[in-house]
Formats: sequence, C-alpha cells, structure tokens
Amino acid sequence: MTAPIPRDIPDLPAIPGTHPAVLPSPVPAAAVVPPIRRPLTAVYRVLIALLAAAGVTLYVLLGSPARVLSYFTIQSSILLAVVCLFSARRAWTARRPLPSAMTGAALLYVVITALVYHLLLANTASPFSMAGAGAPTGWQAVANQLLHTVVPAAAVLDWLLLTTPGHLHLRQAATWLVYPLAYLAFSLVRAEFLLPGTPARYLYPFLDVEQHGYKSVLANALLLGLSFYALAIVLVILDHVRPNPLRRHPRPRSRTGFRLQPPVG
Repeated sequence: MTAPIPRDIPDLPAIPGTHPAVLPSPVPAAAVVPPIRRPLTAVYRVLIALLAAAGVTLYVLLGSPARVLSYFTIQSSILLAVVCLFSARRAWTARRPLPSAMTGAALLYVVITALVYHLLLANTASPFSMAGAGAPTGWQAVANQLLHTVVPAAAVLDWLLLTTPGHLHLRQAATWLVYPLAYLAFSLVRAEFLLPGTPARYLYPFLDVEQHGYKSVLANALLLGLSFYALAIVLVILDHVRPNPLRRHPRPRSRTGFRLQPPVG
C-alpha cells in the first residue's frame, strides 16, 4: 500500500552553495541541431579552388610539367584546391566539415608558400633572393601572383570568416610537418638523379647543395622546419582566440515544466 502521489509537486528551494551537475549527453549535437546549408561559403571555396587550379595550369602550360609539379608551391596549391572542393560540397549539402587536421594542413602549407616567397625568394635583402633572375612577366606573372599571394590570402580569409574557431589542436602541429620533411627528402633525392648544371636541379636556393653544401642545406632545412612548426602553433593559438564569425544569436527558450500524474488503476 503506497501513499497517493500528489497531483502537483511544489518547487523545492535550492541548497545554498550547490550547483546542479550537468551530465554529458549521449546524443550528438548533429542529431539535435538541424544542419544548415551554406551556399555562399560553398561558392567562395569553389572560387578558391578555381583560382588555384588556374595558377597551376598556367605554370604547367608555360614550363616543363615534370619540373613544375615538383615545386612545393604547386603541390600545396593542388592540395588546397582539392580540400576546398570537398569543403564546398559539404557546405552546399549541409554536411559536417572536413576534419580539422586536413583543412589546417592545407592552410598551413599555402601560408608557408606565401611567406617563403615574399620573405625569402622575392625579397632582395634575402640571401636566397631570386629577384636577380628578373621579375616574371605576362601569364607567368599572373600565375605567380595567383599562387603566392591571391590564393593564400583567400584561404586565410576563408579560415577567419567562414569557419568555426577552436577546431585546430597543438597535437596536429607536429603531424603537419611530415609533408615538408618528406618534400625535403624528395627534393634532395630528385637532384641526385639529375646531371649537374641541369636547370632547376635544386628547386629552391636554400636547398642548393651544389652552392651551399649538405651541411648548410640541412641547417637551412632545420631553421625552416622550426619556423614552420612555430607558424603552425601560431595558427592553432589564433584559432582558439579569434571570434566566431558563424555564431548565431540564440533564440529565447520557453519555460517548460512537468507534472507527475497519479498511477492509473
């Protein structure tokens, strides 16, 4: 025999100094929050992919395809174009974004491309400056600006304005350096299969073993690698402190309650 349950249970006063514990929900947010299509974001990312593809195509048409495709600039631009196309499709179809490890790597590599070009290769004060060889002209100048300035800037704007912050992590920074390290090995091994004096045997001046020797080249690679790692950490930190451009104003929630009913029968 049990006592009847009262129809209305009054609210109990809160115990001073205590806060209700929030239990983790087993239901993912994607199952509760309706997906949102972002067509403008998709169009912008397709545009980035087209610009990168246009720059790569111009370089291939104007030079030796095998040599052109060996440059870090070209490879990083191709990676960014592929990532942007897949990201655009997900934004258009309201699917979850690509993993941050992939998008962060593509962003880091094109930022490295821009910084190395403007600070080392195009800078007349740099010991590795290539400005003495003459500035590119015509379509080569167009391709040069596309891949070293326009596309990296567009990728940074996409990251700052069209992505949710807080998805990049410090543990990913070391992983992102695997490709630059592999590229260093590829560049040095490639040069060993080419005859001395072959044009662009060493693709970048700071990797020119004939001129600087292996000791200096490896020292340059170490300094660049540390710089790339520091840049990756800076991107991660900025990703966690920057404002969220996609934050929507929350809708006012209506107050809800419940009422226990007495057992039937």
